[in-house]
Amino acid sequence: MDYLVKDFSFKLPQELIAQKPVKPRDHSRLLLLNKKTGALAHQHFYDFINYLHPGDVLVLNDSKVFPARLIGKKEISGGQVEVFLHRVIDDAVWECLIGGRVKEGGTIVLSAGLTAQVLKNNQDGTWQVKFNKVGKQFWLAISKTGLMPLPPYIKRPIKTSSDKADYQTVFANPQKIGSVAAPTAGRHFTKNLLSQIKKKGVKVVFVTLHVGLGTFAPVKVDSVKDHKMHSELAEISSEAVSIIRQAKKQGQRIIAVGTTSARTLESMDLKKIGQQTFWTDIFIYPGYKFKMVDALVTNFHLPHSTLLMLVSALASKDYIDKAYKEAVKQRYRFFSYGDVMFIS
Repeated sequence: MDYLVKDFSFKLPQELIAQKPVKPRDHSRLLLLNKKTGALAHQHFYDFINYLHPGDVLVLNDSKVFPARLIGKKEISGGQVEVFLHRVIDDAVWECLIGGRVKEGGTIVLSAGLTAQVLKNNQDGTWQVKFNKVGKQFWLAISKTGLMPLPPYIKRPIKTSSDKADYQTVFANPQKIGSVAAPTAGRHFTKNLLSQIKKKGVKVVFVTLHVGLGTFAPVKVDSVKDHKMHSELAEISSEAVSIIRQAKKQGQRIIAVGTTSARTLESMDLKKIGQQTFWTDIFIYPGYKFKMVDALVTNFHLPHSTLLMLVSALASKDYIDKAYKEAVKQRYRFFSYGDVMFIS
């Protein structure tokens, strides 16, 4: 079936868009969806462990979000400019989004002694920008002055200290900095819950996919099949590859935490032994047959989004439509700081 983007729509009251997270993290609400029958049940995320079995493999994305939003001023006019870091190109040169009118050759003055020279308009909504600092000095300046890249539907000021902690998973790897948006499904886990899950005999493994803007970019075509995803860098360690390969051979469940983990798993080469590092632009929508993922932990997603299309491929569009209507009816909290669903 050829789906239109408008087919992936639902009515969402604005007050259900979560503006801040539930605390503790694992006290968010959990909607259970049986992908075979469409049956629904309501729990809290701390109950998630009750739906896991010894031998299951739980796959989490350990990419760390960095404070990618920088506020500065144009050197000459003093006009305010926002620089949103997207992807490093070469040492000091980054691909960025820029909020405010700038010209090639202009300089933006930021905090912590950081400046940015505008090199090139990429003509696709992004710019190439060269910073005056590199390496540790660059990251030190970013950590001091950058703001967490909260989505635009969060209509409140960013709280520097609390949002830096809240908009991050407890297992984010400091050696795996690279995401400009949080792999939000993983946010619901606490260290204690992960410890209890391991004690139950569930194997917990990590993959890395650095979340780029493409994952959340609006779909600007009418037909779903005409949309093209941006590429994102993914990595799976040799240990994780071995565990996943063995689990598939033994028929054990592979449970992806978040759509980023799911896309990483569906892009991996199961025949290949050892570490895998690759760029993926996989686009999963109804009609896709999953090779790796058996179950999925996922937040509630935006209408018309590629993420909503992915979950509709796993559980069927009809079941996802039903689940989302129930979530709205029961006043679940939506999007990045919202509640969560387990599709199994």
